[in-house]
Amino acid sequence: MSEDIKWSDWLDFNQAEAEKTPASPGVYMMHAAMKILHVGSTDNLRKSITESLSASCVCDAKRFRYFATQSHSEFKERVLEEYKKKHDGKMPLCM
Repeated sequence: MSEDIKWSDWLDFNQAEAEKTPASPGVYMMHAAMKILHVGSTDNLRKSITESLSASCVCDAKRFRYFATQSHSEFKERVLEEYKKKHDGKMPLCM
């Protein structure tokens, strides 16, 4: 994969910031208490992040970031493989 991941800045996980997210395909990551809770991929970042505000596990997230890309499925797998290498094969808490 030649495309590098260019994450957005970490944003507060709230309705206002979620609504500013582009409605494009991409990968996103939820974070709380110094831990990644969830890594997702979607055809519509804004919709998925907004819906996550009420999801049972990730609703505790404090921040999120995203990377807009058409190849979101492949990039999600790449991000998860990197995560598992750093965390003894474990997945994020809300996966």
